[in-house]
Amino acid sequence: MPEATLNNGKPRILLSRMSAIGDTILTMPVACALRSEFPEAHLVWVVERKAAPMIRNHPVVDEVVELERGWFTSLRGMRETRQKLQAFEPEIAIDCQGLTKSALAGWLSGAKRRIGYSGRHGGELTQWLNNELIEPTASHIVDRSLELLQPLGIHSPKVDWQMPIPAEATDWANGWRQKIASERIAILNPGCTAESRMWEPDRFGQTAEIIHKRYGYRSVAVWGGAKERAMAEWIVRHSKGTAVLAPDTSLHQLAAMISKSDLFVSGDTGPLHMAVALGVPTIGLYGATKPGDSGPYQQIALQNAYEAGSRRHRRKADNTAMRQIHVSDVCHAIDRLHKNFPVSPVTSRAA
Repeated sequence: MPEATLNNGKPRILLSRMSAIGDTILTMPVACALRSEFPEAHLVWVVERKAAPMIRNHPVVDEVVELERGWFTSLRGMRETRQKLQAFEPEIAIDCQGLTKSALAGWLSGAKRRIGYSGRHGGELTQWLNNELIEPTASHIVDRSLELLQPLGIHSPKVDWQMPIPAEATDWANGWRQKIASERIAILNPGCTAESRMWEPDRFGQTAEIIHKRYGYRSVAVWGGAKERAMAEWIVRHSKGTAVLAPDTSLHQLAAMISKSDLFVSGDTGPLHMAVALGVPTIGLYGATKPGDSGPYQQIALQNAYEAGSRRHRRKADNTAMRQIHVSDVCHAIDRLHKNFPVSPVTSRAA
């Protein structure tokens, strides 16, 4: 790649990953790889407001552009977005999402080079809005996203996350951790964006009881919103006193809480990927999605059945496939973690 096309090592780059907290986290390695290759680059990330807290104050991102959901559905929204993005004068736009809205942001920014996916990962209008197309060979979203950097001369970069946690959230989590009378904490996350991704709360509760007996874990059931709180309370009731209900948390407090834990068990949802990014041993439970695409990166994923069909069908299906994962499967996976990667007491990381 001629250096002149990259502004003498100081390229102005726009990353486009709009929505979904988990997918936003899974795109962080792209930003980290760009910063590592181009230390003096100016990196701007455009994101919809719901997922923005995950990348605000990220150490490798210079600026974050937050858009309202549905910004692209009106001419006024697109004009305002164009003004915001063109003000940064990006040379390169990288569409990490493969949707019309994410490619449209790059096109509106005025970037001459707009990198995106070809093939099945380049959906909707992206292959007309982007002008440098990469057909990825990797399955997992992390590796697939990193392949978008090949036109910039970046091949097989180190996977790094550097997920930011504000100091006040860390201080809060330290205080919370001191109240837990256990050397080891397992965080159990029953909530998901669709019923088809949910494991039964009573099975989480049974798991909490078993891993307390085997390894001394105190389990913490986390939640967000009334429906998830009801599931978390169900876990506590079925744990025979080995699980407690997590307090109400912000996203940053949840991340800080996870960083103080020794184990994270969850279906396919944002906090799962948060745990991976924070280096916490993680077990993902899968039914309506495939761990090869969105599993806990280089950690343990369990799937005994797959809810086949269209994306719409899988989103609306019940959790029949998830119910094929049994408590014994999860506990055996935790046994594997302890055998291969002994877990240190969390108190050593609480300061």
